[in-house]
This record gives sequence, C-alpha cells and structure tokens, in this order.
Amino acid sequence: MYLRAIHAEFDITLLRKFVRDNPLGILITSLKSPNFPTIQCTHMPWILDVNDEESKTELGKLRGHLAKANPHSKAMMEGVQTATPPNPFLEDEVSVLFNGPVHSYVTPKFYTETKPATGKVVPTWNYSSVQAYGNAKIYFDSNSEQTGSFLQKQITDLTKHSEETIMHYTGGERLSAWLVTDAPDNFIKILKKSIIGIEIDLHRLEGKYKMNQEMAKEDREGVMKGFESLGTDDGYKMAQIVKERGDIIDSKSLST
Repeated sequence: MYLRAIHAEFDITLLRKFVRDNPLGILITSLKSPNFPTIQCTHMPWILDVNDEESKTELGKLRGHLAKANPHSKAMMEGVQTATPPNPFLEDEVSVLFNGPVHSYVTPKFYTETKPATGKVVPTWNYSSVQAYGNAKIYFDSNSEQTGSFLQKQITDLTKHSEETIMHYTGGERLSAWLVTDAPDNFIKILKKSIIGIEIDLHRLEGKYKMNQEMAKEDREGVMKGFESLGTDDGYKMAQIVKERGDIIDSKSLST
C-alpha cells in the first residue's frame, strides 16, 4: 500500500479494531495453476484472533471460509495438494483488503480557503483501508477431524460476532442472537462439507486514512461543512471522520 506519512495509521490496536468493525474483506491470491486464473479475489467475512488483546504489536490470525465450488477455493486446494511435499500451507503469501464504512469523491468546491485564494485545487477521493498480509493454511478435507473442528468454530464465532456487533442482537431489551445450534445438526454437517476454511497467520498490517489531513485546517473545515450539507448518512459519517483525523494531525502539531 502506498502510505504517505500523513495518511498512515501505525497503531496495531486501531488496525485490529478496524478489521473487526469492517469484517468483509477481499481475499487476494496469486497462484500459478494450469487450471485456474493466476490472480483471484473473493469477498468474504473474517474473524480476527488475537492471543493478547492488550498487545500493541500482535497482528493476529484471520479466519474465514468460502464455498468449495468457488474456483478460488479449487485453486487453493490445488496449490496445497500439488506442493512438494504436500502440506496445508500455500507457498506464497496472500493478502486481504478491508475498506472503511464510507468513501467519497471530494469536490474542489469544498476547499473554502485555497480555491478562492489561488484556484490551485483538484478533486480527490477520501477513503480508509487496512491491508493484511500473511501465510495461509487451507482446511478442505471434509473427512478430517481437524477440518471439521476448524469449520465448526469458524461458523460459530463468525455468527456470534455478526449477530452481536452488526445486528446488536445481545438479548435483554434487544432480540437474542441467532445461534448455529438453532439449525438442525445434520443440516449444518451437510453445509460444512461444501465449504473450506482458511487461516492466515499475519506478518504485516498496513492502515491508511486518506481524509484531507494534508489540507489546511480551513480547507478541512470546508470539507466537513460540504459533506454535512449533503444531508446524507454517509455525508455526516465522512464529515466526522475528516474531523477526527484532522484533530489527530492538529494535536501532533501542537505537541512538537
């Protein structure tokens, strides 16, 4: 990822939170194969495991699953089965791209200081993203106890995370979460045979907030007011993130 210092986020705890808050990632692999495209990408939700939540350096492991019928799955299964010697790990690193909740075109009309003064402004695009890189282990043998255990934990944990943090089904005054055990056991067993699991041991996390931090404070304020004036949920969210990231830059300037 291209990271200008002013846009980069290096706090590992914040990057882990970003992944958990935006769990739909794009798995990207580059696998040489006579049967499948070299580069394949698949949207899929992820669970991030961390041994020590207080750690400021632990990257963790990503867990996910996808349909066995997906050509991407078939390419990964081929990759581990044709390795010499055969092993469950893909030879080359893989990456997963996570995008923030909002992104937007930014019109030069929002730059209320620089545009009237010099006119030297151009459009840009605001976004936030985290890219994760690591080595992937593939769980695909439906007859393997290890695969069965991994997939059961994967679908259970992902369901719990999604029901509680996305739907806010936590019980009490709110609705109770749907559980995997609410479905017939035989039905789940059949479905598990049609999916594969993937576990990525991360060795690199890169984060970026491109939110007009490089602009003068007056221009950033123009951007915030501009997005708020759109009167949309995404506009208000974008304005808030521009403010948050701008405040971080301003506080660093005051401390130096």
